[in-house]
Amino acid sequence: MGELLAFQSAFAEALLAEATPTPTSAWARQPGFAVYRNTVLAACIDALAANYPTVHALLGDPCFREAARDHARASPPPCGVLADYGAVFATFLAGFAPAADLPYLPGVAALDRAWTESHLAADAPVLVPADLQSLDPQRLLESRLAVHPAARWHGDAAMPVVTIWRRHREQMPLGDPLPWHGEAVLLTRPNDAVAWLQVEPAAVAFVAACAAGCSLAEALERSEAEPGADAFAIWLPMLVRAGAFAKEGVA
Repeated sequence: MGELLAFQSAFAEALLAEATPTPTSAWARQPGFAVYRNTVLAACIDALAANYPTVHALLGDPCFREAARDHARASPPPCGVLADYGAVFATFLAGFAPAADLPYLPGVAALDRAWTESHLAADAPVLVPADLQSLDPQRLLESRLAVHPAARWHGDAAMPVVTIWRRHREQMPLGDPLPWHGEAVLLTRPNDAVAWLQVEPAAVAFVAACAAGCSLAEALERSEAEPGADAFAIWLPMLVRAGAFAKEGVA
């Protein structure tokens, strides 16, 4: 068993290593190995391009493929499901020198990743406003809302990453002036298709607190310091209608 594990580790390392003029292993010197090596690396790069379409568009194909190649060598796929590949690509991009003049790129990558996670998440019935209407105000404040498995959220305190991301996803004009301030967004999948809703940062803080197990009152308290907290009566119904919470129960 130890010999098999050692061989598998060496094989995987050779597949994604930088090319060397004289491979040390006999099997790595076989002509077919180079073909297989190139195929595996190309599959990783193509998977990242499919999973991060906005990043791909922002960087352009040559620069993106360079980033994807470096990332694949540093973080190869943990399993054969390439539709889920790239969980730490946003973190990698934060240190990718050729993109240093795009400080918003890791945030945009985080949104591409959030879309993938929402798309692949488990199904669950969605909480609807009627499920809350029967609760008196005190009972509602004490309740805990279960965040839907497909709900994802992201906020940036300083940069308009949501607008940049949306302009590419929604094929909006790219040359319009950017509102250079922080933004937040909620992604859900209420009708078998990923949807997104730009929300106040306070709404994102509220959902995150609910995901951490806070009661509605506690979640509100955690969101008080964020912009938009005073609009709770507006954005809470919006979150519910967007499918942010599961119908599994209001505890």
